[in-house]
Amino acid sequence: MKAFLALEDGRIFEGVSFGASGERCGEVIFNTGMTGYQEVLTDPSYKGQIVAMTYPLIGNYGVNEEDSESRALWLEGFVIGELSRITSNWRSQKDLGSYLEENGVIGIQGIDTRALTRHLRTRGAMRAIISTVDHDTGSLVAKAIASPGLEGRDLVASVTCSRPYSFKEQDGPRVIVMDFGVKQSILNQLYTAGCNITVLPANTPIDDIMAHEPEGILLSNGPGDPSAVKYAIETTRKLMGNGNIPMFGICLGQQILSLAMGGKTFKLKFGHHGSNHPVKDLKTGKIDITVQNHSFCVDMDSLDREAIEMTHVNLNDNTLEGIRHRELPIFSVQFHPEAGPGPHDARYLFGRFVEMIKRS
Repeated sequence: MKAFLALEDGRIFEGVSFGASGERCGEVIFNTGMTGYQEVLTDPSYKGQIVAMTYPLIGNYGVNEEDSESRALWLEGFVIGELSRITSNWRSQKDLGSYLEENGVIGIQGIDTRALTRHLRTRGAMRAIISTVDHDTGSLVAKAIASPGLEGRDLVASVTCSRPYSFKEQDGPRVIVMDFGVKQSILNQLYTAGCNITVLPANTPIDDIMAHEPEGILLSNGPGDPSAVKYAIETTRKLMGNGNIPMFGICLGQQILSLAMGGKTFKLKFGHHGSNHPVKDLKTGKIDITVQNHSFCVDMDSLDREAIEMTHVNLNDNTLEGIRHRELPIFSVQFHPEAGPGPHDARYLFGRFVEMIKRS
C-alpha cells in the first residue's frame, strides 16, 4: 500500500506502508541510533512526534516484551529506509510490522531517509503528516500546516500514570519518581542503585507527595514543551522550598527544574535524538557518549549563576546538558543516563543521587 510523508514546507516523500493504516500528524524528527528501535517506539518522550530512523535497515532483530520502555507506543508515526524481511534473534517474539499494526502505529518504508535527515538539519524539525489513505499531496500539506506543533502543548498529561504505584519494593532510600513520561530503564537503574521507588502522576499535589515522606525525588523525562506543564513547575518550586530533599532531574526533569528556578527554555532547531551525543563534564573534563531525546533546552543565561552551576555541556552545539544548585542538594542532566538504548557512560549518576540522599 502506498504511504506518504508530507512536510509543512511542501516537501513530499512517497513510500510503502507497514504496520497500521490511517493518518496521523506530528512533528517529524530524526533519530541517529543504529539499534534500539523498540525502545524508541515505547519512549513516552516521543509523544506528538513522527520519528525517522537514520540507520537504513530496521526490524532485523524483531521485538520482545523485555525491551519496552513503557506500557504503550506513543509516537505518531515511524519512518524508515527499509524494513527487514528477516527477524533473527533468540529473544524475538514478533516482527516489527506486526508490532506496529497491533498498536495502531503507521509506518512508512522505502523513502530516502538520508534526504529527509539532511532536509530537517537544514530547515529544522517541522509539522508533518503520515498517511496511507490520502494520496493528494496538496491536501496532505494543508493538513500538516493546520496541525498543532509541540510548542505550548502539555503532552505530559497524556503519558503520565493514572495512579500511584510502587516499583519492586525493597529496603532502601524512599525515592519518589514524578512521572512526566518515565522510562522503564530509569526505574530499573534506581532499583539497581538500591532505592525503594514510588511513582506518582505528574499532577500530584505537594501535600500528597510529602505524605510519602520522600528521602529523594526524581523528576523524569517526558514529551513536549516544558513551559506548558505549569502544574509540574509550580509543584517543583514548592518542593525546592520544602526542606533539603535531594532532587535529580532527567531530560524534561531538568527543564521543569530550571523553570521552577526562574529560568527559560527554548526550542532547538532539530533537537537531539540518538545514542551518540558527546557531553563534557566541566568539573572532571571527562567526555561521555550519551543517549538524548529532547526538542527543547534550558537557556543557561536565564538562570541565576550565583545559585546554579553549569556542570555539563554538549560538544556538538555547546548547549546546556547539566546543572547543580550550589547550596541545595539538587542536580540534573539533559541527557539520559539510564542508557536505554545506548552507551552506559553516565549510569554513575544514579549512584551519585543515592549518595546525596545518604549524606542528607
